[in-house]
Amino acid sequence: MSIEKRDLESGSPTPENTTQSDIEAGRTILLKADRVHELQARVAVLRYLNGFESWLDRRLGVETQGVDRIPEEEKQPPSVWNIFLMWWSLNIHVGVLPLGLLGPEFGLSLKQSIAASIIGIILGALMTSTTGTLGPKLGMRQIATSRYSFGFWGAKLCSVLNIVVGGGFAVVNYVVVGQILSAVSGYTMSITVGIVIIAVISYVVSIFGFRLIHTFEKYSWIYTFILLCVLIGQAAPHVQTSLPGEDGSSGLVFSGTFLTIVAINFSNASGWCSIAADYYCNFPASTPAWKTFFLTFWGIVIPTTFSVTIGCCLGNAATTAAYPPYADAYTNHGLGGLIGEIYHPDAWSKFCLVLLTFSVLGNNIAINYSSGLSMQLMGHYFHAVPRFIWSMAFAVVVAVLAIAGQQNLSNVVNNFVSLLGYWTVSFTMVLMLEDRIFRRKDGYNLEAWDQPHLLPWGVAAVTALLAGYLAGGVPGMSQTWYVGPIAAKFGGDGGDVGIYMSAAITVVVYIVGRYIEKRYTGR
Repeated sequence: MSIEKRDLESGSPTPENTTQSDIEAGRTILLKADRVHELQARVAVLRYLNGFESWLDRRLGVETQGVDRIPEEEKQPPSVWNIFLMWWSLNIHVGVLPLGLLGPEFGLSLKQSIAASIIGIILGALMTSTTGTLGPKLGMRQIATSRYSFGFWGAKLCSVLNIVVGGGFAVVNYVVVGQILSAVSGYTMSITVGIVIIAVISYVVSIFGFRLIHTFEKYSWIYTFILLCVLIGQAAPHVQTSLPGEDGSSGLVFSGTFLTIVAINFSNASGWCSIAADYYCNFPASTPAWKTFFLTFWGIVIPTTFSVTIGCCLGNAATTAAYPPYADAYTNHGLGGLIGEIYHPDAWSKFCLVLLTFSVLGNNIAINYSSGLSMQLMGHYFHAVPRFIWSMAFAVVVAVLAIAGQQNLSNVVNNFVSLLGYWTVSFTMVLMLEDRIFRRKDGYNLEAWDQPHLLPWGVAAVTALLAGYLAGGVPGMSQTWYVGPIAAKFGGDGGDVGIYMSAAITVVVYIVGRYIEKRYTGR
């Protein structure tokens, strides 16, 4: 049980059923809760950085809360409809279009590409919707909630993987923006300059935190939605819906390609499962879980389907139908060149391209914000460093990676994004099983979130995650650099079934392992 601070400090009598161990546990909680503040006061650099962060908060409203749990009485929730609308800005932007382009590039017809994409989006959205329900319930950031299954130390692995996930999405966004700005300049400006510009803008906005992000995300998708409607309207005459896929509509090769596109879109939609609660932790615990779940689910499915479907149509026109102007622009200048060619006349095209440059801000801002929080959750010393420092480091690293990979966007999307699904599905299964089975009666000790000795060891969760990846993801993956033995059974370039195998193995290993762990440790 947790002990009230006043009981420890005043020496007032405690109830008869309060043991000495309870008092010691409570005292430990207080001491460890102050550890971060002690580090910030003792280390000169940290003291200066936190003083500067406080100054930014007073002057500009920069969020200083970091990863601390938000007590119920301190929550400041926005409208519940923000849960639905924020996902529109995160998924209606030019950085999502490459996901749709992959289907036609892989040889699927337009209808096949759209069908495979929607299936993947729906399955992936189920993952994010599930983990997001823990945000209002616990008042914690998503990776912090994972400590109740992965333990204090195992959650560090989740932090690292979450940062890698965010970095992968951000690299795609940065490169697409770089291509667009290059197209606006008539290809006189390098893609690198565009990458640097969007990296700086995304970082600056992200440091203002929860309230500004929710307000920004609520409205920023509207103009992008209009521009993408115009884009598909101008491209529509050159989209040929009747053209068949390269591999027909049956057989192992077709099935393998179809499953690979499903996996890629699953990974994109489920990639948010490790950050969803970051934006829900200010909602009251009384918020119905079903409401959080369905607002998240449809908030992801509808806008992502819209963007990816447009990407499929562009891919059809540029690769399947190979309309010469589109094919040439896409081959020589990437997605930015293709969009610039579709919009006409020229002045209108440049105007639209400039506006679309800023469409990725909603996505990048959320990624920068959550990645900074994930760095703070790596431990007490990381927690003592202000979030704006970690977000800046993240933005710099992602910009460097985007500059290095700017000529191979399709490979980045295919290889990196599809890899994410193997971890996100295991992460979701572990959190869901912990919440629905192992804590159904006992609940959560909310004071224990930052106390290693009160949290689970995390052996079962880490083992289940690794087993799901190594025994399920690796044999079932289909990448340009590696095709697993099971994926290879489909022939051709293989069929990615890693996410399904990862899910099944994770469930079995975690249920058995967590039962043993809890019985042995009592946590």
